[in-house]
Amino acid sequence: MNRPVRFRWLWWLLAYVSLATGIVGIFVPGLPTTVFILIAAWAATRGSERLRQRLVNDPRFGPVIADWENHGAVSRRGKWMATIAMAVCAVIVLLFVPRLWAQIVPIACMTAVAIWLWLRPEPPPPS
Repeated sequence: MNRPVRFRWLWWLLAYVSLATGIVGIFVPGLPTTVFILIAAWAATRGSERLRQRLVNDPRFGPVIADWENHGAVSRRGKWMATIAMAVCAVIVLLFVPRLWAQIVPIACMTAVAIWLWLRPEPPPPS
């Protein structure tokens, strides 16, 4: 589908920057991967159909994108991985950040994200 979209280059840029950030998140503790891949797929629908097809057909990212787009769902494994990563980051913040307010703000954000994440449904079992 090649429909004209205003500011296509901005969508393209957002898609590729999000993809790059998601890939970096694989190696950097505390930097989420899945959310940036989902943003990349969403932006690619408006800016790069070729990138979108690559993401949707990728064996690692495709099922996550399909679960989210079709059901608003996150796998139990994805929820646990994100929760563990956020817990590790919270411990690091508590150990190395001296100011109380600078501890409370990120931990409160991570807590809110974790609650939201666990309220998401899980994808239906494959048929």
